[in-house]
Amino acid sequence: MTRRHDIDALRVLAFGLLILYHAGMLYVAPVADWQGMPLHSHYLATWLQYPMLFVNRWRMELLFLISGLAVHFMRGRTGLAGLAWKRTLRLLLPLVFGMLVVIPIQSYVGGLTDHMIAPCFGAFLLHYWTHGYEDYGLTWAHLWYLPYLWLFTMLLLPLLPLLESRLGQRLRAGCLRLRGASLLVHPVLPLFAYGVLLSWRYPETHALVGDWYALALYATMFFYGYLLGTDNGLWAELSRLRRVTLALALACFAAYLCLDRFAGQFAHARAAVIVVKLLTVWLHYSYTWIAITAILGWGHALLNRPFRWLPYAREAVYPWYVLHQSLLLFFAWQLLPLGLGPVSEPVLILLGTIGGCAVLHEFVIRRTRWLRPLFGLDAPHSGPKVSAAPRLADDLA
Repeated sequence: MTRRHDIDALRVLAFGLLILYHAGMLYVAPVADWQGMPLHSHYLATWLQYPMLFVNRWRMELLFLISGLAVHFMRGRTGLAGLAWKRTLRLLLPLVFGMLVVIPIQSYVGGLTDHMIAPCFGAFLLHYWTHGYEDYGLTWAHLWYLPYLWLFTMLLLPLLPLLESRLGQRLRAGCLRLRGASLLVHPVLPLFAYGVLLSWRYPETHALVGDWYALALYATMFFYGYLLGTDNGLWAELSRLRRVTLALALACFAAYLCLDRFAGQFAHARAAVIVVKLLTVWLHYSYTWIAITAILGWGHALLNRPFRWLPYAREAVYPWYVLHQSLLLFFAWQLLPLGLGPVSEPVLILLGTIGGCAVLHEFVIRRTRWLRPLFGLDAPHSGPKVSAAPRLADDLA
């Protein structure tokens, strides 16, 4: 089996997009609709909500699907116990380290901005570790993806013997035979059900406990990734449909946006309102799934090759993910009061964030043996290089 370079590349690009998305949250208006950042620029832009919404509807779903693919790839070479241990170390060790060392920078910046704490990071950190703060307590912030991913992996592993049984293989084969319209419609049905039954009652919180809508949605996407695996027929179909799915995704987003923003002005009867709401929810999740199929199809067609930059970028993704939001808020805290303008300010914040991630990864994290596992990296290989056959992408977070 050859390594799936397209999956590696999509993972790198998806996490790169995450940095841009979080930077956009400093500038998107109205602020009340885009909570999650303790700082916001004076140069808010309402037009940003449209590209932000365009990405928001599939960005995390894509990452969880790719993570499900990773479990499928690793299962071919690793037993259940070994896989559980490897995933626990790879996911929970960076989570704990991030919560204790990296995330407090975000709480510190938020506390200074709100004039709730004294400007001494050492004293803040000591109190943060020992007593916490009423409004700035211990949190996993943007690292919420890691405990969710760990939970989904631990729930999937006991099911693998059943999924790998004769009956399980028959059911999986039935899913992998989906083609054309069936491939674009049937996977949407569970997502639509969650949107209708759960999203209004359990809004997404990233708190894990009680976050039933997010748990159902992301667990399903994770399972889709595991089912998808490396089936040549289904990947060929995704590639074949890529032009159609791109057009359909754009059409679904446009229709969703129109209904979500304007239909309420014209639908007044109770029955009409219900129909419009259901149609809006269907378009939401149709756009989510069809956009992901388009991304997978175009990625398989264009990115499945050994780019020279890919091995380094593949390693850098995890440390950059852990670091980026804390660095982003640190540079925003430094630069927002200067009034540099609506172009220079975001450019400098982005450059500082990217530069900080690059420098810390290259010169500190990847060169320090004990730091590597704290950022999700394997220990460096100290023995002689051994020629090995190409392998599948098994280091996806």
